[in-house]
Amino acid sequence: MDSALILRLAMEKGESLSETEIDGLLNQSLLVVKLTRDNSSERLANIFKLVGLSEISGSQRLRGTQQIVKFINQEVATSEGFAYTGDLGGIVPCYNAMLLESYVRLGMAQSPEVVRGLNWIKKYQLFERNQTSSWQGKGICLHGGCLKATPCYIGVGKTLRALLTYQEYTANRDGEVANLIAKGLNYMLDHQLFLRRSTNQPISPHITDMMFPQSYCLSLMDLVYIVGKSNSQKEPRAQALMTLLAKKDLGNRQWKIDYIYRYKGYLAFDNRRGPSPWVSELSNIWLGVGASK
Repeated sequence: MDSALILRLAMEKGESLSETEIDGLLNQSLLVVKLTRDNSSERLANIFKLVGLSEISGSQRLRGTQQIVKFINQEVATSEGFAYTGDLGGIVPCYNAMLLESYVRLGMAQSPEVVRGLNWIKKYQLFERNQTSSWQGKGICLHGGCLKATPCYIGVGKTLRALLTYQEYTANRDGEVANLIAKGLNYMLDHQLFLRRSTNQPISPHITDMMFPQSYCLSLMDLVYIVGKSNSQKEPRAQALMTLLAKKDLGNRQWKIDYIYRYKGYLAFDNRRGPSPWVSELSNIWLGVGASK
């Protein structure tokens, strides 16, 4: 088990570690070394690196993380939210949400960048069909259309995940965030979280695959996070997902990574050859069913 996972599990369980212990575990982590050893001037590469680092508790203390945050602030954050293209028109729900969540995990929930990204969600993100968004940026018209009459399901899922993280990490309860979470969760539960209502088939590629950390794809791990953090495990509309999870169980509540996203800067935390400690341990904690054996 990589020492970064020891750190993450301690955080998830609410255990207290000294600064010396945190620094020691960060310094021992091979994942930290891999995520911080190469500099890049590519926006997407830095986005995926930061998403990975944000999953490692305490990584905001690292110089490498701080350098990437500085890059994102200068090259990706805009006056309205996070844009993977670097320009205002390039804001799309999935990347805005992933970066918002990453910043929150890194202790920057009150930063201007998060405030702007959150306000974009409040003003423009759709969580229902047959609604109209007033956002005029060209990015939402690409990739099949993010905010059409039927909003992009990946964008809904990534945004819901980010809002759940924001709610967990911030002391002040935001009623508007809670309302958006309720809307997004109901919309996803109406799809049994991963199935098209018209055909009962998976909504998007890799939505039934385990991956960690997240990429722009909506994955089974994202759905486990959403179900667990929203306490929806026993919701009738979540049972198809729970059945899928049981079918993919390798034994003793362990799961493997099914899909590894390939792009510069993205680093899978485990391989696909056997049970993934990251996927298994975190899934069990989120679902409240005890650790894997």
